[in-house]
Amino acid sequence: MDLMLSESGPWIGGLLLLVVLLQLVMMLRARRLERSVGAQLGEQLDQRFAAQHRELLRDLHEGLSRQTDRIGEHARADREVLQRGLAAASVQLSRSIEALTHSVEGRLQTLAGQVNQRLDEGFRKTNDTFASVMARLATIDEAQKKIDGLTTNVVSLQELLGDKRARGAFGEVQLEALVRNMLPPDAFEFQTVLPNNTRVDCVLKLPAPTGLVAVDAKFPLENYHRMLDSELADSDRRAAQTAFRADVRRHVDAIAGKYILPGVTSDGAMMFLPAEAVFAELHAYHPEVVVYAQSRRVWIVSPTTLMAVLNTARAVLKDVETRKQIHVIQDALGKLAKDFHRFDERMNALARHIDQASKDVQDVQTSSRKISAHFQKIESARLDELEALSGPAQPPM
Repeated sequence: MDLMLSESGPWIGGLLLLVVLLQLVMMLRARRLERSVGAQLGEQLDQRFAAQHRELLRDLHEGLSRQTDRIGEHARADREVLQRGLAAASVQLSRSIEALTHSVEGRLQTLAGQVNQRLDEGFRKTNDTFASVMARLATIDEAQKKIDGLTTNVVSLQELLGDKRARGAFGEVQLEALVRNMLPPDAFEFQTVLPNNTRVDCVLKLPAPTGLVAVDAKFPLENYHRMLDSELADSDRRAAQTAFRADVRRHVDAIAGKYILPGVTSDGAMMFLPAEAVFAELHAYHPEVVVYAQSRRVWIVSPTTLMAVLNTARAVLKDVETRKQIHVIQDALGKLAKDFHRFDERMNALARHIDQASKDVQDVQTSSRKISAHFQKIESARLDELEALSGPAQPPM
């Protein structure tokens, strides 16, 4: 066995080598076959893929064409719908714009009317205000003119009061105006010459026992201004005060000596100071001068106090006139009493006549009632006779 094996060893080795070679050849062929088959399959696959790709592209192109046609149709439909919608919207918008235009025009007209009305009112108020302003400006112009005139008058008054004669005339004019306004014409007299040949500015004719009261206007102004001048020294102002008191005393003495005449005038006279400031200065800071004037029976008066005196004098005159007319009043009252007594008698007679007439009326009414009763009896009697003649009444069936 081992010999057979040893003898057949080279053949088996060759056989094995042959088998191996055959296997290698088969493997090479298989690879070649695979390559060829792969190449053929690749070419077939490429052809198939190319055909399928062409078919797919053709189908895709056809589908795209159909889709494009469909999209075009839908687009045309949408355009038509959109056009119709736009047309309807345009019509609606036109209508809305027209309505809005009418509304806006109406509101604008209303607003224009209101604006015009307010403008008219504003113009009217402005015109009224302008007219008022013009009127006030005119009033201001008039006031300015009056102020200018007053300034001129003040300057003129200062010039007037700077002269003694002018001051005297000014006091006399003021005195005359006050007296004429307060008393009746027969109760005063101006520039009267007294029995001692002196001329007094005014005489008041008052009832007894007062009689004639002389009133003389005095205006001691120079020393009054000097003592109030702040630019002067104290010694000069004191000297001016002394001179002012002396001026007033001198005027008091002159009035007491000239215008108080026993048996002719009253036992007192009045010195009229046309300036309230001078009067107040005397009574406030120079009472001794006022006491001196009272001791000389001279009463210092200002325009205000003179009005009070004249008012009292007018009341006295009125009372005197009333007393003078009291007998006339008494006679009138007596006649009135007689007339009233006669009226009372006639009224009583009329009352008696009215009472008698009332009694007569009552008697007439009584007679009328009696006559009416008789007529009623007569009528009732006639009815009874008629019933008796017609017989008894038939009983009802």
